[in-house]
Amino acid sequence: MKLFDLFGKKTAPLQESRENEEDPELYSGMRVEVAGCDGRVLFVAKLLHLHGKQAELHPYSEAAISPSEKPIFVKIRGYNDRERKAVCMEGVITSMPQNIWSVTELKVCKIGNDRAFFRLETNLDATATMFSGLELGERPCKLLNISIGGARITSERKYHEGDKFLLKVKLLADRPESAMFSQVMRVIEKDDGSFEYGCSFLELTEEDQEKITQNIFAVQRQNRARS
Repeated sequence: MKLFDLFGKKTAPLQESRENEEDPELYSGMRVEVAGCDGRVLFVAKLLHLHGKQAELHPYSEAAISPSEKPIFVKIRGYNDRERKAVCMEGVITSMPQNIWSVTELKVCKIGNDRAFFRLETNLDATATMFSGLELGERPCKLLNISIGGARITSERKYHEGDKFLLKVKLLADRPESAMFSQVMRVIEKDDGSFEYGCSFLELTEEDQEKITQNIFAVQRQNRARS
């Protein structure tokens, strides 16, 4: 299924890991999020040409830092699609030609099942369309946050863990509505009778993931410009 433009998993304690050259959780092609020491996300990239403690970072999005020959210490969070685990790393990056960054002294610090990617907080009107069951049809909901892998929504409708639906939302006013095939992973009943749902996106292609990343960072830049 081809999806467009646009990102819950249960949190679990992280476990200490080994050096990356011994760790099967780390591999070339992994999607990663690069952040500074203050936790601010700098860019999202694909980890390529991994060899021991060295690799290259090919950004999906425009970097929030200017190219510089000065080495920068960063924290890197990746998601292992094969094992469905978050991988926490650290290393030193240096800019290269063509918007590529080299990373050296790469070290895996922790692995676990927590969220791997930055989540953009929102409060946008959206719809959830079920194609079977009692909640058949399109129902209104609110998009509370979104990441490259899933979203959190709120609705007065009762869904169940494992339910699948088409989530549609317009992240940016000047761009088309986006549609993501989603599955409910977590259900939280609120005191006011409404429900919050942690949802995971299904069947995302690499192109879909790139579009999600670009849109999220575009919204983030707009929000910063207003503040």
